[in-house]
Amino acid sequence: MLTVTSVNVNGLRAAAKKGFVEWLAQTDADVVCLQEVRAEAAQLAESVRAPEGWFTVHVPSAAKGRAGVALYTRREPDEVRTGFGAAEFEDSGRYVEADLPGVTVASLYLPSGDADTPKQDEKYRFMDAFLPYLSELKARSAAAGREVVVCGDWNIAHQEADLKNWRGNRKSAGFLPEERAWLTRVYEEAEYVDVVRALHPDQEGPYSWWSYRGRAFDNDTGWRIDLQVATRGLADRAVKAHVERAASHEERWSDHAPVTAVFDL
Repeated sequence: MLTVTSVNVNGLRAAAKKGFVEWLAQTDADVVCLQEVRAEAAQLAESVRAPEGWFTVHVPSAAKGRAGVALYTRREPDEVRTGFGAAEFEDSGRYVEADLPGVTVASLYLPSGDADTPKQDEKYRFMDAFLPYLSELKARSAAAGREVVVCGDWNIAHQEADLKNWRGNRKSAGFLPEERAWLTRVYEEAEYVDVVRALHPDQEGPYSWWSYRGRAFDNDTGWRIDLQVATRGLADRAVKAHVERAASHEERWSDHAPVTAVFDL
C-alpha cells in the first residue's frame, strides 16, 4: 500500500507552531506533498526541515516569502527533479517531483490568479506550459514502467460540486470557465484522473480549503482545489481517499486540510 497526503500549509513556519509537527508525527502517509511553504530550508527548525524518519526536499521560490513546495518521503527517492522546463517558472518554487519504486510523486502549487489582473495572466501562462508537460511526464513515465500522481493546490474548482457557493463565484479566479475547461483537458486530453472525485463521484466536495474570514469553516463553505491527479493505472488502484478536516476551527494549522489517498500497489 502507498499512502500519499497533500496539503497547502499556508506558511510552514506558522503551521509548525499550530500543529503541523504533531500531525506529521502521527500520520500514516508514506509521502507528504507540501505547498505554499514560504520559507527556505535554513529558516526551518530541524524538526520541520528534516524530521526523523523522513527524507525531505525543499524547493523555495526565488521571490522571498512566496510559494515554495516540498516533499517528505519515508524512503529516499531514486531521483528528484524541480521545475517543468518553463523558464519563467523555473525558480518559482511551484513544482517538484520524485521517483519512488514504480511511481513518480509530484508536489504542485499552481498560481492562484486574480480575475482580470496580471496575476491571472501569469496563471494562464503557467497552465499553458504545464499541460504539455503533464503529457510528456505521463509518456516518459509509461516508457519506464512508472505511474504518476501530481498532488497539490491546483487552485481550480472543476465542477459546481467542488465549491459551496458556486453561483456567487462564477466570475472569480479558481472557477472561471477558462480554468475549468483547462482542467477538463488535463483529464480528457492528457488522460489523468482526479482520484478523490473518482472515488466520490456523487458527493459535494469534500472541500479542502475554507477562508479564514467569517464562519466559512464552521458552515463548510469551502472549495475543493487540493487534488491528487494520477495516471489511469495508478488511479485504478486507489482504494480510498479523504480530506483530513480538523475537528474544529481552533484546531486548524492551515486554511487548507490534508488530502490523503491510499493506493494498493
